[in-house]
Amino acid sequence: MTRAWWLALLLVGSACGAAPSGEEADDGDRGSGGATTGEGSGGSKASGGDAPETGGKSSEDGGAASGGSPLGSGGAGANGGAESSGGSPSASGGESAGGDAGDTGGSSSGGSPSGGASGGAPPGCAPHVPASRPIGYGRATTGGGNTEPIVARSFAEAEAALAAYRSDFKKGTRSSLVVHYGGKFDFSTITDVCAQHNKDSQILQIKEMENVTFRGLSGSSSNFGIKVNRAKNVIIQNMVFGLLPGGGDSDAITLEGNGTSGDVENVWIDHNEFFSSTKDDCPGAGDTEFDGLIDIKKGARRITISYNYLHDHQKTGLIGSSDSDDTERYITFHHNRYENVVSRTPLQRYGYTHLFNNYYGKISSSGINVRMGGVALIEANYFEDAKNPVTSRYSDEPGYWDLRDNFVGPGITWNTESDTLANADSWETTKVFPASELDYDYDVEPAECVKASVFATAGARL
Repeated sequence: MTRAWWLALLLVGSACGAAPSGEEADDGDRGSGGATTGEGSGGSKASGGDAPETGGKSSEDGGAASGGSPLGSGGAGANGGAESSGGSPSASGGESAGGDAGDTGGSSSGGSPSGGASGGAPPGCAPHVPASRPIGYGRATTGGGNTEPIVARSFAEAEAALAAYRSDFKKGTRSSLVVHYGGKFDFSTITDVCAQHNKDSQILQIKEMENVTFRGLSGSSSNFGIKVNRAKNVIIQNMVFGLLPGGGDSDAITLEGNGTSGDVENVWIDHNEFFSSTKDDCPGAGDTEFDGLIDIKKGARRITISYNYLHDHQKTGLIGSSDSDDTERYITFHHNRYENVVSRTPLQRYGYTHLFNNYYGKISSSGINVRMGGVALIEANYFEDAKNPVTSRYSDEPGYWDLRDNFVGPGITWNTESDTLANADSWETTKVFPASELDYDYDVEPAECVKASVFATAGARL
């Protein structure tokens, strides 16, 4: 399968109608218009170098993967250089890690140039080996462990496996489940992305159960979503989620409780690929041609999101269903690749998030949007070609950020709207992340190395 259909799809998505207008009123968000108040570039200063350092040597690295074969950083997965079924873009094929124009002229917290030749990591960057078990707030997650896997090769087979386990789990006859998903979806069969929101959604339910691993086999791909509801100790790994049907009823992954803190906890979302389209003018779709990629709400906590590739989408990720969703949340994001998305990388309401060693590029409206008293530790990430990469807007109360040692490359722009509460345009910390809330060890790569390492490891490549 060639990439021609994919390129045509993107051209249709970006050319038919106005430019993406940002976040709309489904949860209080508005468009991204307004006067530009400043523009950062390669000369942006250090992002919060004077906050105290956190963490040290990670105790989470190494060891066997929970509930499946050990993680690898290459392979023949959908992003491992070959096209997935249907031809979604490869995380490492077709563009070199660190090879974009944004590689030069940036500055890290020390003010030094980014360095690095086109097509490779800057000098001094060691090859990154992905962690084989979760690091961060979701570190207790083990999923289905070493349980004998059930192979499912279709939505119906996966649905049946989950339903049977739910029944057995309630009866006490089984206590763990590992599903290996081997189905393939040909995304080239979707010739009109606007037709997707009128179709019925397809959502697998990991509901009222514990100790589950749902893992895509190499080369698999899916056109359905997964909802985790009132479930604990869940791993979702190595899946490709693309162009889901169902519009506003269809997140790729939803982690949702019933409004009580801990309804969903100990979850690891790892090494997946997510994509749809940035098209925003489909008749009747409103602002939900496609819904979220990873939405977390109503009591979901103790979560790690790592090594995912999220691209070509509008509203990427939500934490908190509304400004009144103040349930407890602790979420770690690391080594994820956000590229060619409109907003929400993520949107955070309340709670605590730790975002380290992620890549953010081609963000067209707003990026990390912290609101309603939420506090985010944003550490050693790589930003380039991004509008409002760290901001607080569209709510009545601001959120806060602790910025440490981030790489700020060229193409950073800012704007202010009537409901913009704050921008990180000076790259200064607004609240130090409480040391008491960061209860785990972790290793941090130098920010200038992050683009190359994330391009080489993120996505469904196990």
